[in-house]
Amino acid sequence: MRLSTCFVTLLAAASTGTALAQDRVTFATNWKAQAAHGGFYQAVADGTYKAYGLDVTIQQGGPQVNNRPLLPAGRIDFLMTGNLLHSFDNVKNKVPTVVVAAMFQKDPQALIAHPGQGYETFAKLKDAPVALIAKDGQFSWWQWLKVAHGFKDEVLKPYNYNLGPFLANPKSIQQGYSVAEPIYVENQGKFKPVVHLLADHGFSTYSTVIEATTQTVKDKPALVQRFVDASIVGWVNYLYGNRAAANAMMRKDNPEMTEAEIEASVALMKSQGIVDSGEAGTNGIGAMSAARIKDFHDQMVKAGLYKAGEVDLSKVATFQFVNKKVGQDVKARLGAK
Repeated sequence: MRLSTCFVTLLAAASTGTALAQDRVTFATNWKAQAAHGGFYQAVADGTYKAYGLDVTIQQGGPQVNNRPLLPAGRIDFLMTGNLLHSFDNVKNKVPTVVVAAMFQKDPQALIAHPGQGYETFAKLKDAPVALIAKDGQFSWWQWLKVAHGFKDEVLKPYNYNLGPFLANPKSIQQGYSVAEPIYVENQGKFKPVVHLLADHGFSTYSTVIEATTQTVKDKPALVQRFVDASIVGWVNYLYGNRAAANAMMRKDNPEMTEAEIEASVALMKSQGIVDSGEAGTNGIGAMSAARIKDFHDQMVKAGLYKAGEVDLSKVATFQFVNKKVGQDVKARLGAK
């Protein structure tokens, strides 16, 4: 269902005094509210979800909150998770979930470095004497960096989400979310760090994927389609329209965020092509392809994260809800560039 159709329906209902029933949906995120969730909050704030017949509650995650088990348990309807590694794990472990859309064409995972230390070229990062990487990164994408780009375990130091050690050692590099940590480094260290997106060097996963249960996809495909379409339109409006109300909602959910930080993060999402690049340019935000999922999977097999044949790729994602150019008309109307 396209947005224009929804508005026609709403107008007809209003003229007859009939209230349209709204399907209640709970959508859980994987962290506290931030600009990287902006399109979803936008769709709540500007009434897009409502126009698609949805009453959406966003349930944010956080350091002490794990929303992932809630999806297969049926306690939430949709889950925003990180990249395809989570989805591969679900299929491997026979968890009955499936990816229905990928809102980020690029994973924002990045390596950041001090300027003027010779790290302006990605290939030089492997020569850094210290790499501050958290445990989950060490056992996932770091393994890919070793196989694909020659990084060495000998330089690893634990990253505990404290910028102090990185700021104190100009020869060090550390992991970062490309739309967040660079802002914090600039605020605390008073310099612009060198930022290298792993996505620009072959880490081809999608990110900020939306998962549903296989049962929901089977029994309620129209509901899934409406949620995916409305979320896509929300992201278009968030990136290219007036996002003040969405930002206010996020700051209410996560008071640690400031308006300046949110806006700086949006600017980075746009300049780095996190959301609206690649396949999204042709098929609309949320786009996915089987070929790209296979490419990423094959890389992870080479990196030793999975065994060949261990993950049934046909069960990772369904493409029935995306690649329909949804939101492209809205983008054109907003004069997006």
